[in-house]
Amino acid sequence: MNIPNRITVSRVCLIPIFVIIMVIDFHWGNLTMLGATMPVEHLVGALIFIIASLTDWIDGYYARKYNLVTNLGKFLDPLADKLLVSSAFILLVGLDYAPAWVIIIIISREFAVTGLRLICAEHGEVVAANQLGKIKTWTQILAIAFLLLHNIIFAMWGIPFDQIMLYVALIFTIWSGLDYFWLNRKILLESK
Repeated sequence: MNIPNRITVSRVCLIPIFVIIMVIDFHWGNLTMLGATMPVEHLVGALIFIIASLTDWIDGYYARKYNLVTNLGKFLDPLADKLLVSSAFILLVGLDYAPAWVIIIIISREFAVTGLRLICAEHGEVVAANQLGKIKTWTQILAIAFLLLHNIIFAMWGIPFDQIMLYVALIFTIWSGLDYFWLNRKILLESK
């Protein structure tokens, strides 16, 4: 297994650690920092989430720079991303930090695009992440990070930046999903 794939696997391994820290009350107390008060567990969980999210950029950069792109990496990388982001969003609903209907739309789009990729693969087409898909991913990561960090920095000014980012992520999630389906409509409309 090459280094980019090991980095991707490390992202998958961080997910259960992130989830455990977020769901178990370790009684580490609360922390007030930059206008936000949060349980210390949420700060630790947010830092793990952010580190795991950064590994997505690191493994991709390393794989492209050193020409280490593999089929395993093409399979694992998007799977790791979806597992990490979906886990975080589901936790946020459970903590009542995000509305369930928003998260249902976001996760449904991920399933739909994964299904589209499978159909396209059967026709020999690869649906690579485009610019809209990358923007969608980073808006989701920013939304999750600020929600986990209790709107740190912006809380002192009363700006609901975490909620704003959640709805920006929702918009890009829908937009990029529609774009993927529009760009691949010929394959979807083919009959066998």
